[in-house]
Amino acid sequence: MAWSTREVADLAGTTVNTVRHYHQVGLLEQPSRSSNGYKSYEVSHLVQLLRIRRLRELGVPLDQIDRVSAGDDRALAALEDIDAELAVTIERLQQARVEIRTIIDGATTTDLPRGFENLTARLTETERSLMLIYSQVYDDEAMRDIRVMLESDPADVRADFDALPPDADEQTRIRMAERYAVGLAHDLTTYPWLQDPLAHHRGRPQMTWEAVAESVAALYNPAQLDVIARAHVIALATIAAG
Repeated sequence: MAWSTREVADLAGTTVNTVRHYHQVGLLEQPSRSSNGYKSYEVSHLVQLLRIRRLRELGVPLDQIDRVSAGDDRALAALEDIDAELAVTIERLQQARVEIRTIIDGATTTDLPRGFENLTARLTETERSLMLIYSQVYDDEAMRDIRVMLESDPADVRADFDALPPDADEQTRIRMAERYAVGLAHDLTTYPWLQDPLAHHRGRPQMTWEAVAESVAALYNPAQLDVIARAHVIALATIAAG
């Protein structure tokens, strides 16, 4: 009995393109051709396809199928590696389900990184955007510290800062900077790495610094950026004065 490519694909529960791909990567032997020039698949090819499909169902990557099919110590080692990878994937998916349920229940939003769910009501849209960016450029320890800072920051100061218009007058900026500097001085003292944030970066340091600087510049208006700069000077002076 001989089958065409489409027929053997149907029997194996896969597609013609998949069969062709298995040929390309060397997982499936090329069949002989019939007198009309078409490929002629036999039972051995069907068995190969079914074995590949079974291993794929078990989560075995295509580039590991040869190792797993070897039937020796290499196969066992490969399966151990795959099992460990699957365990990590399952844990990640289980955590994703928990987070999705939290979003469905209305306790958080989709634009907050993991661990910040309890801050949903406290954070502005700008802060949520920054947290997403920070979670990409800072490590887990830094993100834990940032979460604690946000939890302890006075809500009224953050609300007034968020409402600061871009054309705020000089006196308004001065008063806002003085209020902002109180919490900033505390944070700089409690978390010294804030003065050297690249110590907790992910990826390339220069790219991390540029990403943070550009994000802050893009998300805050001119008056807010001015307040941040003034508050930083005041906070450092406060720390230096002891």
